[in-house]
Amino acid sequence: MLDIDCFYFMNRALESDLAPVLVVASNRGITRIRGTTYKSPHGIPLDLLDRLLITTKPFNENDIRKILQLRSEDVEIMENGLNLLTRIDLDTSLRYAMYLITSSGLVWSKRKRI
Repeated sequence: MLDIDCFYFMNRALESDLAPVLVVASNRGITRIRGTTYKSPHGIPLDLLDRLLITTKPFNENDIRKILQLRSEDVEIMENGLNLLTRIDLDTSLRYAMYLITSSGLVWSKRKRI
């Protein structure tokens, strides 16, 4: 959680000749900027928010499927399992679907040893 002084520093850094690439992620709605009484989207001052390139779009089903295939690591997932995980992701979140892959991989390896 950044306060107004941190945002002031970032604003100044973005104006320098060696301007850094600034990546900001937030899931906060309209909230108070720390160190002030002002409210703004994501708690980011409006002058800095206006300078940011904001791109948000949900993943489509094909993107989710590719991400799950790549992130499955050492867990072998059957086609119908991948379809189910993709549907679960669309209903909940990618993090939850990834957690299910990890958990099921651990259960599978434990049962394999028995």
